[in-house]
Amino acid sequence: MSTEQTLASIDRVELRDVWPNEASGFTPWLADNISKLGTALGLELELRQREADVGGFSLDILASDLNRNRPVVIENQLETTNHDHLGKLLTYAAGFDANVVVWLTREFRDEHRQALDWLNQRTGEDTLFFGVVVELWKIDQSRPAPHFNLVAAPNDWRKESVSRTAERKTGSTSERGERYRSFFQRLIDSLREDHKFTTAKLAQPQNWYSFAAGFGKLFKYSANFTKDDQARVEVYIDSDDPDKPRALFDGLMQYRERIEDELGFKLDWQPLEDRRACRVATVRSGTIDDSDDVLEGVHDWMVARLLDFRRVFDSYFQVVVAM
Repeated sequence: MSTEQTLASIDRVELRDVWPNEASGFTPWLADNISKLGTALGLELELRQREADVGGFSLDILASDLNRNRPVVIENQLETTNHDHLGKLLTYAAGFDANVVVWLTREFRDEHRQALDWLNQRTGEDTLFFGVVVELWKIDQSRPAPHFNLVAAPNDWRKESVSRTAERKTGSTSERGERYRSFFQRLIDSLREDHKFTTAKLAQPQNWYSFAAGFGKLFKYSANFTKDDQARVEVYIDSDDPDKPRALFDGLMQYRERIEDELGFKLDWQPLEDRRACRVATVRSGTIDDSDDVLEGVHDWMVARLLDFRRVFDSYFQVVVAM
């Protein structure tokens, strides 16, 4: 059999063939599949709002970078880039004081890609501009599959290098902060590369790191060091609706025995009466000031517990959200 007979044909599909209308087709699809975009960007994204108002304008999607709790503005354009959308993008970024700015389009003009590169070069580590080409591909007669092609992005190595140099000169990041950054960098690298648990890439000098658990912002998985010298892995439940977290927490509590049996260990169920949010956690001893050998054990424990949580809790989240 010849090679031509054994190999499939890969063909590009026009975006408008699948999404004739950007506002009623593509934007709702992207909102429902925000994690796919996050994977391409190396961020943990969660949806905040579709068609978010900025004065007399309307942003396509307002999202959040879960790991740093910062706003992300996303503007869609299923055509070739133009000056009008570049102006809107900057207006939306200013309106929401966004740290992450994403422009999705069918095709980037060179001058607009260069504009994003210039913005990335002139801004600090906390402001990121991404240019993404949206593509659809199919193999022979298969259904079209989306692909996000990153054509403009911040130079993480350069920004991180510049930021670290500035921090050393100003003393803005303490030695303890650097220990937190180093610990969580290794944690997210392990979770991303070995377990496909996250798409996150860069840790921060902070004592916690959160990971998306689906269902918008309702549930998060988090690993952190507490103020009372403990290492903790948790499910964190939150919502803009002040009554929702407790309702979801109570729903999970109905399955407490089954959940703990499936996990193989007991949990600390915390309704957090003084807050809007609720927490379900497991803890062990450990601080960031412990020896490298002890922190190695904390690292392995956090990885194992996060994997356990996702294995067990995901199906119960579906149940309680539907209740």
